[in-house]
Amino acid sequence: MTINSKRKGSQFEQSMAFKLRKELWPECYTSRFMGSLWEDSLGIDLTGTPGFNIQLKAVEKLSPGYHEILSGMPQGKNTNIVIHKRNNKGCIVAIEINDFIKILKNGIIKKST
Repeated sequence: MTINSKRKGSQFEQSMAFKLRKELWPECYTSRFMGSLWEDSLGIDLTGTPGFNIQLKAVEKLSPGYHEILSGMPQGKNTNIVIHKRNNKGCIVAIEINDFIKILKNGIIKKST
């Protein structure tokens, strides 16, 4: 069964929000669900992820690429992350190296309490 891209993206957003809510951030929801059109317009797909702006992509051929997506996201105190899923390949996370080093230096992300 073929699924249209808008529906595929929406389902991916919902599943990632559920996973991250369960594993890390109890308040993680999709920007659309929480009515945060401003964040959604900035390319931030998930809310309730303190310190992180997360954009999700569920496409086979990513265009624009990771570098362009990350540079187009808000450039503030939050760390920008792209989570990309391909069919039958799973998910990968793209992050700028300086942000990656900062996360590792500060310790592994701990679940919110």
